[in-house]
Amino acid sequence: MSEWVDVAAVDEVPSGDFRVVEVDGAMVVVFNLDGTYFAVDDICTHDGGSLGGGHVEGDEVVCPRHGARFRITTGEVTAPPACEALHRFPVRIRAQRIEVRDDRWD
Repeated sequence: MSEWVDVAAVDEVPSGDFRVVEVDGAMVVVFNLDGTYFAVDDICTHDGGSLGGGHVEGDEVVCPRHGARFRITTGEVTAPPACEALHRFPVRIRAQRIEVRDDRWD
């Protein structure tokens, strides 16, 4: 099982904002939706572009390259051209720090 990785203090990712971090070699986007933190792959499943340059609309992130949309809370595709969901990573808060775990190989 992979280890939890400390990626940021909770106050470094304010509500409605996000941060791109590295977790065990994977680029991950951590989002704060009204005080709840979520983490998904930073790679659009349509063409491999970074979602970190996109913007958040409600509970969706919009890819800056071709407009694919993904639900932040689940990773599911909500609008094409992407058709494959993003991987969602486990997130926890410990001592006011955001921790993410890469569970893809567990």
